[in-house]
Amino acid sequence: MTTLALIKTRLDLYEKLMRLDKPIGILLLLWPTLWAVWIASAGQPHWMIVGIFALGTVLMRSAGCVINDCADRDFDPHVERTKARPLAAGAVSVREAFVLCGLLVLCAFLLILPILTPLLFGLAMAALFLAVSYPFTKRFLAMPQAYLGIAFGFGIPMAFAAIHGEIPAIAWALLAANLFWAIAYDTEYALVDIEDDRKIGIRSSALTFGRFDIPGIMLCYVATLALLGYVGWQLGFGWAYATGLAVAAGIAGYHFTLIRRRERMRCFKAFLHNNWLGAAVFAGIVADYWINR
Repeated sequence: MTTLALIKTRLDLYEKLMRLDKPIGILLLLWPTLWAVWIASAGQPHWMIVGIFALGTVLMRSAGCVINDCADRDFDPHVERTKARPLAAGAVSVREAFVLCGLLVLCAFLLILPILTPLLFGLAMAALFLAVSYPFTKRFLAMPQAYLGIAFGFGIPMAFAAIHGEIPAIAWALLAANLFWAIAYDTEYALVDIEDDRKIGIRSSALTFGRFDIPGIMLCYVATLALLGYVGWQLGFGWAYATGLAVAAGIAGYHFTLIRRRERMRCFKAFLHNNWLGAAVFAGIVADYWINR
């Protein structure tokens, strides 16, 4: 194998380790961050802020995936969906993974230097802690999906801190909405692996909800939309935002038709489809500011 071919092979493996070939995680992290950026800037965000937070979600989600695979390297070979991942398959060493993760975190930190404040630095450290610790919560928390919701939504307070230098109450309401949304979509994801998780002792909301898993998911969607409705009411949003939430509610209803029989691939399809729910809410926010500017 030539040097160029070897380099390409390693880069392909690193791409898979960071899950850049599966961007759904980036999108689920990006949408709530963009909600916050648009709301914090009253619909007129600076292009640099948008760029920093968009690229930051890519870097931190990629780092999170590497950390997750390092933490789960003894479990992943026993799960059908994850046994071919680079670390689980032995194609990438743990040392390589740690070096890659360190580079991604360093790049994310360098990215926020132009807007860094003491508050934003503290939030960045908290976000890093959440990303590093999340994989281990699956060993002892009954509902690690709730922890994921906080980790995936931490771009929300960071966006307000970057733009306003403080975190208003509305940011915490957005974070709560994201928490319930993450429980909903990641429980759909957990239904795909529920039998493997039960065998190897990994905890998940799908196992915790038990026979109430589908009602639990739908109640989380209701809580998400209710909190987003509260945010819109507090901000004085009008019909455009309400339309976005109505579309999001319709998407959640469609997910019920996919998951109600707990079929693995239909549950996975519902999980992937949450991208459109986040996009619908974002479109409503952008449209409302555009109409009323």
